[in-house]
Amino acid sequence: MTITPGDIWIAEIPFTDGSASKKRPVLILWLDAQDVIVAAITSASPRSVTDVTLQDWQQSGLRVASVVRLARLDCLEQSLLIARIGHISQVDAQQVMDVWSSDVKPKF
Repeated sequence: MTITPGDIWIAEIPFTDGSASKKRPVLILWLDAQDVIVAAITSASPRSVTDVTLQDWQQSGLRVASVVRLARLDCLEQSLLIARIGHISQVDAQQVMDVWSSDVKPKF
């Protein structure tokens, strides 16, 4: 299984309390050894400046209009990735990078 930054995958996301998990679409941001750093993708409306609405969601393999939540990052073992469903478009990728550069910063 080849994993590339910019890919959109379905992943098994464990709940923080360890009680269960849920299958969710995620955007692969980068790889770190056997882990991947991902941003959650949701069909909910944007709720902050770090939510990026995807213009080319259908081209990316998503079933519904979607938002990348850059404030909702996870570090997952690659084994939690279930299936690749697509790749982010260049236009949407640029928007994600622009929001990351301007709005995703440590607050300490």
